[in-house]
Amino acid sequence: MNDEITEITTQRTITGTTSGDLIAVEADGLIHARGIPYATATRFRRPEPIDTPEWTRVATRRGPVCVQLPSQLDYVTGPMVDRLEQSEDCLVLSVTAPSVAEELPVMVWLHGGGYVSGGGEAEKYDADELVREGVVVVSVTFRLGGFGYLTPKGSGESNIGVQDQIEALRWVAVNIARFGGDPNNVTLFGQSAGGDAILSLMACESAAGLFSRAIVQSAPLGLRSGRSALYGAARKAFAAHFSTDPATAPASDVLDAERAVTRAVRRFGAAGGMPFGPVAHLAPLSGDLDTALRRIAPHVELLIGHTRDDAAPFVDIVSNMLWLNKFGPVSSLLTAPVVRLVTNVLFGVDGMVNMWHRAGGQVASYRVDWAPKGAPLGACHCIELPLLFGNAWSDAPMLAGQEPPTALAGRVRRTWAAFAREGVAGLPARPLVF
Repeated sequence: MNDEITEITTQRTITGTTSGDLIAVEADGLIHARGIPYATATRFRRPEPIDTPEWTRVATRRGPVCVQLPSQLDYVTGPMVDRLEQSEDCLVLSVTAPSVAEELPVMVWLHGGGYVSGGGEAEKYDADELVREGVVVVSVTFRLGGFGYLTPKGSGESNIGVQDQIEALRWVAVNIARFGGDPNNVTLFGQSAGGDAILSLMACESAAGLFSRAIVQSAPLGLRSGRSALYGAARKAFAAHFSTDPATAPASDVLDAERAVTRAVRRFGAAGGMPFGPVAHLAPLSGDLDTALRRIAPHVELLIGHTRDDAAPFVDIVSNMLWLNKFGPVSSLLTAPVVRLVTNVLFGVDGMVNMWHRAGGQVASYRVDWAPKGAPLGACHCIELPLLFGNAWSDAPMLAGQEPPTALAGRVRRTWAAFAREGVAGLPARPLVF
């Protein structure tokens, strides 16, 4: 079910976009234009850009998200997309901008969810407070799981989800000035799989020039190497599941195939926890990812980091599977050092920071140490999102019923916006700890 904006004061028409004239909402000093189609989607095929300047579209309702299975992290974040329509034709974006804006920095959000869940239209990604720091924010929805990755051989294009993201960035380049954004000052920011997606976009020649800065939050950097065998097994399991043409099978069959992939990759250990995602050496990615990142580093400023206990939810899931949590407090004492170790292995950024420096790029790092008192998983994966996006997170179990500190949330948002404006030079003393 789509939510219509409730605090309507006036309507504002944004004219002249490639998606048409957009009837948006202007309220409390901000413009919200939601559910804007940037391309159309046919299963396993590259996105076809929207070009309907003669249309008038109502952009006051949240758009759809990709068809998906329930997220295994709902017990950490609370539900993310439960009230949103799910559709394969989900290539939409939302723009939040100040009512009066001219040539402001643009921040493009790529959501997390392991490449299998989530969506940019989720209320928890509403960027009102971040926009009040003097930026324009675009939140992108793209295809996920079997709909976006692991296309069976002969059925269509590769890396469909990546191609969706590039098409969204092209839309931003052409249209964002209509909202007061500067198309020559675009920062990508994304968390978890969204952060990983940003690194993949850097390896795409077709994305060159579409952004000049990037904020990578809690990307699973430790899962990036040696994935060829995993993707081979995943692709084989995905294709083998279908008894009919996978391009025309019901969407439920694609979701069942995703479950088959999850079972097939368990033997790959931690890497098997993210079987979907961009596949190196397949278009639009060009060659080896590390080589591509070294090439792009001098041209893209980078802010990268993670949370102190990033791995806590994943260690908790494994502990539950092994029945270790039945030992109560003793188990907590035993798992704490494991969480820190696994966090460093999976989410540590020192190697990436050093590589960026050696390649001649500008880079800074951060860590989020804050956790609510009594939080069950500490400063866990996703804990920075309520600091960045505001007050829609009250049902997130990771917060233990508490609100993020106003001063700390403001500091995080100011830091992100300052990086979008001025890059590394605009940041306070480093490394950054929140």
